[in-house]
Amino acid sequence: MSRINKNVILALLTLTSSAFLLFQLYYYKHYLSAKNGAGLSKSKGSRIGFDSTQWRAVKKFIMLTSSQSVPVFLIDPLILELINKNYKQVNNTSLGSASECKFFCVARDFTAFALQYHLWKNEEGWFRIAENMGFQCIKIESKDPRLDGIDSLSGTEVPLHYVCRLSTHAIHLVVFHERSGNYLWHGHLRLKGHIDRKFVPFRKLQFGRYPGAFDRPELQQVTIDGLEVLIPKDVGHFLEEIPHSRFIECRYKEARAFFQQYLDDNTVEAMSFRKSAKELLQLAAKTLKKLGVPFWLSSGTCLGWYRQCNIIPYSKDVDIGVFIQDYKSDIVVAFQDAGLALKHKFGKVEDSLELSFQGKDDIKLDIFFFYEEIDHMWNGGTQAKSGKKFKYLFPKFTLCWTEFADMKVHVPCETSEYIEANYGKTWKIPVKTWDWKSSPPNVQPNGIWPISEWDEVIQLY
Repeated sequence: MSRINKNVILALLTLTSSAFLLFQLYYYKHYLSAKNGAGLSKSKGSRIGFDSTQWRAVKKFIMLTSSQSVPVFLIDPLILELINKNYKQVNNTSLGSASECKFFCVARDFTAFALQYHLWKNEEGWFRIAENMGFQCIKIESKDPRLDGIDSLSGTEVPLHYVCRLSTHAIHLVVFHERSGNYLWHGHLRLKGHIDRKFVPFRKLQFGRYPGAFDRPELQQVTIDGLEVLIPKDVGHFLEEIPHSRFIECRYKEARAFFQQYLDDNTVEAMSFRKSAKELLQLAAKTLKKLGVPFWLSSGTCLGWYRQCNIIPYSKDVDIGVFIQDYKSDIVVAFQDAGLALKHKFGKVEDSLELSFQGKDDIKLDIFFFYEEIDHMWNGGTQAKSGKKFKYLFPKFTLCWTEFADMKVHVPCETSEYIEANYGKTWKIPVKTWDWKSSPPNVQPNGIWPISEWDEVIQLY
């Protein structure tokens, strides 16, 4: 009996001690912590995460840019992804009243912002003030590609990137420059010899591995984690652009060398053709953009851009490529509505489709549809008189942006391989006589259309 009483007493003492300990913890969390501002409660007055290095660095950077009227906007992919997923929460709290840091306090090495250079009025003054506020900054400059076509100005340098470090966090300020196609461009972040490679982990930067091109974003002001910032209004579209933003500059140096060897054709007829071809390409781009159909410069138009930064005057047409998976049934109607008559249609959607439209001044627009196989891509051709099919093989390629005909337009990123497949290793030499059935080194027979299908695969020829 005495043994039972001792066990009961021991259990009661344990329960009493546990209850007292729980009460102390509860009292500390809900009373003392709130009173002293040291707790992690979400009650009024608590600010979870706002002492993080990231948030303090971003806050100080925004204070700096606001005080100098520098119109920066947020382009950090990680934070924009969070904003896109939780958009309703962004503006639900007024400035300074957020109880928890949900966006700028995510652990990372950098926060990326962008600046439109033509809106920056006091670059040098801003740089000095940033250092006075405790930032350590470096500036990356390079020649202005917009002037590469002008010999006397091609060495002019412009700022491309700023990297500013505060404590252990860095702000990456990407400098966007206006281009003639009404889009924004940023340059490659190349570290010059005098720059400390250990200043920040540069390899983790998400912008600057290569030049990039973006549609000019419409901006809106929002409150994020108690800080007022500008972000792209269409966050989703901007995020979609990032992985496909790589930009390839026209090769002006090689183009000048080409024209030193082969004189440019500046006759009235050549100038007139180039003007009409440029207008036709711009009209095609506008029409396909409305349909949401991406395209790229192909065949002779791509060769002209890559070899001589211009339209080849004796080509007599404009050539573009479209992946067959991007084909839409209303393409023909859309071009007809734009004033371009269908000249011919060869092939089917499932095999060797090709469309040709008639522009003004007897200039054709040829649209070649590309099909993907396991180890290559190809587009087809059809001889109207015989129904013979031809296949043009290309190594697999991805798409990059360039500037051509005063607009932002796609070209194959692997341009030299693409050109060489179509024109051989002697593509640098102009060839005015070209037989599409035998001249290309990548052409091969692909059978013949049955006579019963001719009316379907060969139209309006």
